[in-house]
Parts: sequence; structure tokens; C-alpha cells
Amino acid sequence: MNDYILAIDQGTTSSRAIVFDHEGAIVSTGQKEHEQIFPQAGWVEHDPHEIWTNVREVVGIALTKADLTGEDIKAVGITNQRETAVVWDKTTGKAVYNAIVWQDTRTQKIIDRLGGDDGPDKYKERVGLPLATYFAGPKVMWILENVEGAREKAEAGDLLMGTIDSWVLWNMTGGKKGGVHVTDVTNASRTMLMDLKTLSWDESIAADMKIPMSMLPEIRSSAEVYGEGRRGGMLPGVPIAGILGDQQAATFGQACFEVGMAKNTYGTGNFMLMNTGTELVPSKNGLLTTVCYKIGDKPAVYALEGSIAVTGSLVQWLRDNVGLIKSAEEIETLASKVDDNGGAYFVPAFSGLFAPYWRSDARGALVGLTRYVTAGHIARAALEATAYQTAEVLDAMRADSGVELTELKVDGGMVVNEVLMQFQADILDVEVVRPKVAETTALGAAYAAGIAVGYWEGEQDVIDNWAEDKRWVPDLDGDERERLMRNWKKAVTKTMDWVDDDVT
Repeated sequence: MNDYILAIDQGTTSSRAIVFDHEGAIVSTGQKEHEQIFPQAGWVEHDPHEIWTNVREVVGIALTKADLTGEDIKAVGITNQRETAVVWDKTTGKAVYNAIVWQDTRTQKIIDRLGGDDGPDKYKERVGLPLATYFAGPKVMWILENVEGAREKAEAGDLLMGTIDSWVLWNMTGGKKGGVHVTDVTNASRTMLMDLKTLSWDESIAADMKIPMSMLPEIRSSAEVYGEGRRGGMLPGVPIAGILGDQQAATFGQACFEVGMAKNTYGTGNFMLMNTGTELVPSKNGLLTTVCYKIGDKPAVYALEGSIAVTGSLVQWLRDNVGLIKSAEEIETLASKVDDNGGAYFVPAFSGLFAPYWRSDARGALVGLTRYVTAGHIARAALEATAYQTAEVLDAMRADSGVELTELKVDGGMVVNEVLMQFQADILDVEVVRPKVAETTALGAAYAAGIAVGYWEGEQDVIDNWAEDKRWVPDLDGDERERLMRNWKKAVTKTMDWVDDDVT
């Protein structure tokens, strides 16, 4: 009994449940995709009720595959797409609007209004984030301003808000019948509403956004018991004991516990985090200062983060919107048919440019085209875009932290792509290391929950379980590396100043 930890990984494109054993190995997995809703250009939504239904289904699949029941699970950890915001009625359990996804750019006018004469850095000293469409608080503000009756219900105390972890936890612990309304410090740090020093909600920023304090979840650590699975569910009485935003969870799962250690996750977008310890490091180079994790009563550990909006989702776009490939795996086969990008550069600023530029007025561009360019070159340019964007983030991290990385730990769906991983090492001039368990996001949430209930003793168990799978060593001439990066940066400039009053 109680021999396993279950992690729920609620991501941008799918929900997964993964059962882990004490060695951190995967026992079984359940996964189900959910609909990507695009009401108009720049808008991205998810149906929170579909997500909750899928979470229950994937938990059932994972348990069934391993011939387990809730009695075999010691604790549950939750990890989630972070800045995606949900607002729901606590009396009915129904969302008042679809979840507004982190990629969504509809809040730009709200951002401009909030910044006023102070500009995008108005709250940065307190929350570590620039004013940008990326973050959750302004998305909630949009819902309250645009959904009929939402403002009145919010001010009457009937509405709750949260990132996806809060929505899943509330439903898992009873929903409208006593559900626990909690988030952890890592997710709270992505709302623009939490003071990084005090780890509490900043009432003055909430007032600026006209978000009633009654809507906000309680902020807790990343590893403690928040509540138990509801009666009648598949996990009745099982402690839900870990919550980490997906990128922080991956950092934890990669055992990046020392100052200066960094990981990069290759998923829908790319996210590089560097542990800065208990010290808050303000960024002067376009990075975010965020909470990395907080284990129970221990001090919070902080991180610098470089967030890139579009990497894996560019491959998805080439498959679903353009039809260049029939499956995501085909991108590597197609790119392998050519030796280089043929002079083509693909800047996928579909949601504007995130780190280190933070330009919401940018839009995607494919530049440098000649009659020589083939489908293989475009596939190669799409993969290289991920590596170039990562290189710019790493340069910013070096400048902010003063730390020279000797290696970069990588994880996420794209790390199976050998062409990409070798080019990443080449363009960074740093060794790239993939762990044996690439599902580090779910694993990090599992570790947090397991540590909270004593299944694992602490961070040392995570370090002991981590194992290297493959390493890529740089093999590119320095002059060629400089030429490629120079042309990439030139390509990036072609995406800016696209959005104005006539273009959305």
C-alpha cells in the first residue's frame, strides 16, 4: 500500500497523469489532449471543464494501466501551465468564461492602461515581471470587464480566480462542496499580483486591476498537504501535497538545487530557469525574476527565467495550419535532408516576442527566402529558431547572473530531436545534457508531493535519482556561430512594429 506518487501534469496541449516509484521511474501514464480555441487573431482559450474532465480520465487511465487504486498512492502532486487564468463561480462550480491561455495577447490595451506614464516596469521591483499580456492578473481583469455580470458577482464574493493548479485542486478536493482554494508561490509569482519578498498578495496592485481580494487563492508553499481527494473520486482521502508551475517543476525534477544551475524545457514554448538561491536577482536584460520553489517552512528559492512563447508550437503550426509535415516527428526527417537553413530564418513571434525583447507588437516572419530554399530548409529554420531564441536567453542570463554555464540540462518533448539538440549545443557553445527521465515536469511535482509526506526525505533523494541519458558536445566554428546569430538578430528586427491600431 502507498507505494507510489501520482503527478498530474496539466499542460498547454494535454493533461497527463504519471505514476512514479521511489526511484523516480515512470510506472504508468495516461494522457489526453484538449481543444485549442482561437476565437480571433491573438486570442487563445481552453475549456476549463474539458480540462477537469480530462484530468479525471487520465488519472483513471494511469491507475488502470498499473493495476492500482487510490489506496496505492501515497500523495498527489500537481503541475500546470502557469499564467493561464480561470474565473469561476464558487456556488455553481462553473467557469464564467473559458480559461485565457498564457499565449493570449488580448490584454494589450489593459497593459498599456495599467502602465500609464510609468511604463511596463511599473510593478517590476515588487513582482519581478514587466507588464505584459503573458501574465494572469490582466487576464482576470479582462474577464471582469468583458463578461456580463462577472464584475457584480466578483464584488459580491461569489467568484474565485486562479491559475490552472487552483482550478484542478479546488475540484479535486470537493469543488462547490468544500473545495480548497489554494495556489503555491511559484504560480502566484506569475500573476503580477504577488510581492516576491513577502510571498503575499499585493493589495495595491489588485486594487489597480480591480480584482477583489476575495477572489484570490491562499498562497502556500510548493510542498505541503493542501487537502485530500474528495469522497466519490478516484483518489478519496489521498493527500494532495505538491504544487509547482510547470517550469519550476521541471527545474526541481532536474535537481537544479545549487546556485547557478540551469535547465531548459522544450515544450509548447521554451523556458530556461537558473537557480539564484534565496537571493532575488533583478534582471536588467529582459529576464523574469520568479520563485523557483519553496519546500514547506524552508526559505523560498528564487530563479531568473527566460520565457519563449513559440518553439514546439511552431512545429505544431507547420503540421496543422500549413500541412508541411503530417506528424511532429517528421520535422527532424525533413530538416535532415539539408545541411543548413539555406539562408532562411523563421522568427515565430505569433504571440509577440517574449524574453529578452518583450515586444507584444511583433508578429511571426519567415525571412531570407530565395528560389534555392526548399521545404527542408524551412523545417531546418523552424528547428533552429528554438535554438537561436534559447541562445539569446542564455546571453541575458550570463549578463544578469555573472555565471558561465558549463552545461545545460534539457527536458520536454522536443529533446528527442537529435538535429535540434546538436544545433543547440553548437549555437550555445555549451554541452547539452538530457536526463534518462525526460518527463521532469511531472517528476518535479511528484518529488514535491513525496517530500511533503515523507516518501522522499528531501532534495538529496532527487539528486541521487537523477541520471544522464545523452550529452551533445559543441562542434561549430566560432566564426560561423557568430554569423548565424548575427543574421538571426537581423531577422528578429523584421518582426517588430507590426501590430498597430489596424492590425491585431
